[in-house]
Amino acid sequence: MEGQREQQGRRQPEPGKNIIKIPSYQEVFGNAASSSSAAAAAPPSYNPPPPSASSAASSSSSSSSFSQAFSFLKSSEFYTPPPPPPPQPTTPRPPQASSSAPAPKNSILVSHRQKGNPLLKHIRNARWTFADIVPDYVLGQSSCALYISLRYHLLHPDYLYYRIRELQKNFKLRVILCHIDVEDVVKPLHEITRTSLLHDCTLLCGWSLEECGRYLETIKVYENKPADSIREHMDNDYLSRLTHALTSIRHVNKTDVITLGSSFGSLSQTMNASMEELARCPGIGKTTS
Repeated sequence: MEGQREQQGRRQPEPGKNIIKIPSYQEVFGNAASSSSAAAAAPPSYNPPPPSASSAASSSSSSSSFSQAFSFLKSSEFYTPPPPPPPQPTTPRPPQASSSAPAPKNSILVSHRQKGNPLLKHIRNARWTFADIVPDYVLGQSSCALYISLRYHLLHPDYLYYRIRELQKNFKLRVILCHIDVEDVVKPLHEITRTSLLHDCTLLCGWSLEECGRYLETIKVYENKPADSIREHMDNDYLSRLTHALTSIRHVNKTDVITLGSSFGSLSQTMNASMEELARCPGIGKTTS
């Protein structure tokens, strides 16, 4: 009896009872003609609905994108927003950097506050461009200029002082370009001169806008040239050296040098001449001798 029971327990399962049935694609997503009420009550699906055969080729990329298919996850309890990206380190902008493209090295940098200044029309022998800079004009790597007129100084007496403070110690040569545009120049020019000396600035005065523009051009042109290029050149001939020696004496000009040279012949004989001999020379009087 026991053997018969064991054989019955070991019987094969009947076909169709323990088989897991996998639903088809149409059974899972349903037919396209299903009612709208049933679709609204059904929970959202993790997969997008199958596109129709007519619009599969035209709107497959736009209607069933990845973000649209999984947009409902953002409202569920399993979604956490990603952390914000770390802030990128920002470097401070240098004071002489340009606002758009980098300016060429051989051009004058002009501050935006100088827009409308008629002085810019007279800068013709050097290129210039607008830039975000502290001074009014940057004339080189270590030279700058501040522009002010006496008329503006009378209206704003403290303007030049605060503009010099903004420069700090960033430039070796700091030029105060003063335009003389008033008749009574004694008091305002005295104040500007005093402010320039106290703050270690070089004062250049121009009686016209053309002269002020020429100052800016000259400083820019001689930026990389040695100091010998602006010094007085003296010839090595005897007459030039004699002229240089005698014109250093007060009331003696180049005409007097030619007269003394033709009368005495050399510098040593001129120095040894008496007062009567010097007075007999034409053009040499008692004051000169």
